[in-house]
Amino acid sequence: MTENLPPLPTASGSFGDKPALTFPDTPAPQDLAVQVLSRGEGELVEAGDDIEVDYYGQVWGGRMFDNSYDRGSSITFPIGTGAVIGGWDEGLVGQQVGSRVLLSIPPHLGYGERGMPQAGIGGTDTLVFVVDIRGTSR
Repeated sequence: MTENLPPLPTASGSFGDKPALTFPDTPAPQDLAVQVLSRGEGELVEAGDDIEVDYYGQVWGGRMFDNSYDRGSSITFPIGTGAVIGGWDEGLVGQQVGSRVLLSIPPHLGYGERGMPQAGIGGTDTLVFVVDIRGTSR
């Protein structure tokens, strides 16, 4: 994990609350930045687990593009296996269940040069997620 973190957005709220992000007046980090906002006391997430999360995603300095809080239901997916974007695989494996984690994901660990136009994500966009890790199963 990143020890000397560059300036990262701050997130309001606590585990389980829909966050709001406030961005610093600095460019996005070029590398993956992982900041544990609150550490849980559950099991460690391991590669190959199915992980259950709530999440909030926003383009660096831009608009929110997706979140699970408004839908009122978390999502579950395999982690550490290439099923999701690289920044999630790298940033969430090794975290503890019950943690709230902020991820700043550069394009090469997000959707790459293609971006995801249907979500309003460009190929050069850095993605910022706040992820609440609700559970894990093997």
